[in-house]
Amino acid sequence: MNIHEYQAKQLLKAYGCPISDGRVVMAGDDAAAAAAELDGPLWVVKAQIHAGGRGKGSFKEAAAGDQGGVRLTKSVEEAAAATAAMLGKTLVTHQTGPAGKQVNRIYIEDGSGIETELYLAVLIDRVTSRIAFVASTEGGMNIEEVAEETPEKIITVTIDPSAGFTKANGKEVASALGLKGGQVDECIELTQNLYRMFVEKDMDMLEINPLIVTDAGTLKCLDAKMGFDGNAMFRQPDILALRDETEEDPKELEASKYDLSYIALDGEIGCMVNGAGLAMATMDIIKLKGAEPANFLDVGGGATTEKVTAAFKIITSDPQVKGILVNIFGGIMRCDVIAEGVVQAVQEVGLKVPLVVRLEGTKVQEGKDIINNSPLDVIAADDLDDAAEKIVKAVKG
Repeated sequence: MNIHEYQAKQLLKAYGCPISDGRVVMAGDDAAAAAAELDGPLWVVKAQIHAGGRGKGSFKEAAAGDQGGVRLTKSVEEAAAATAAMLGKTLVTHQTGPAGKQVNRIYIEDGSGIETELYLAVLIDRVTSRIAFVASTEGGMNIEEVAEETPEKIITVTIDPSAGFTKANGKEVASALGLKGGQVDECIELTQNLYRMFVEKDMDMLEINPLIVTDAGTLKCLDAKMGFDGNAMFRQPDILALRDETEEDPKELEASKYDLSYIALDGEIGCMVNGAGLAMATMDIIKLKGAEPANFLDVGGGATTEKVTAAFKIITSDPQVKGILVNIFGGIMRCDVIAEGVVQAVQEVGLKVPLVVRLEGTKVQEGKDIINNSPLDVIAADDLDDAAEKIVKAVKG
């Protein structure tokens, strides 16, 4: 689960991390009053969407000369005008895709004098299975570009879980960032607080880009992105309350109501599979056969007919889907339950695209009988390779 920058800043402040003073605005009429509460003389006006690259993005609609989603203004009036120009508009960045995201919130904060821009992140290092700090002197840039062009400028500091965070870890991060003097102690305190927040709030990603050295020589978190483990939200009600469903894909949101593992993709073949590994293999073989999957969908081992019906409806609601592949290997999941769900869903929503079904495992014959005895126009498949070949051929003609 992701949250907005202004929400991330509130969390940082609660954990003693240095940030600029700011106000969130959701209506243009409130912008002037919000900006007037800040000191100035520089007001930074930021579009709040769950995507990076806002400053380099552009609006689909003309928005006061289209200066991107992050604007520097020099008066309360300018800040209010910039807010009004962005609210309700669709911002397109390299992370949103061409569809963009509608801006429903604006964050206005005090400007900062910047001496140096740095990069700092906390994440789960899958290689070491440990929490790690990623630090770079190349702040304000796309970290992927830095990794590709100058990988030596990215330093990783992993934390020993048996010892937890230590001052030595903080000093190592400070050294990686090129900090000196009192900044080292500031960095130790900051990284200690970030580590504590990361663990206590069940985060899976915390990125500060840029972390700045101000013109006064102190550290400040100028931007922040946070991601949380969705499976841990049952014990994080305060974080769950920050969820903005308008930022989520409607199909993924609907899937979450049925406890389905669904991720929308850009392809044309919808997939309904049981088991994450089999779902990944299914997507891989679709690509191998020359097409692209439209989604990742794992109905799980304990799916009911209701869940399967919901899953099928979600797949067919995607206008990009030109064909559907149902690939079930029945272990815990029974093939007859899947078959009943598919039949029920098709009867409710109709079927306007080719459907290939491959069933194997528990109650497989009963499942095949349900499909074969139904009025559905289904293409049967013997194995995964056969199923992928048939759905790609049906879609591409």
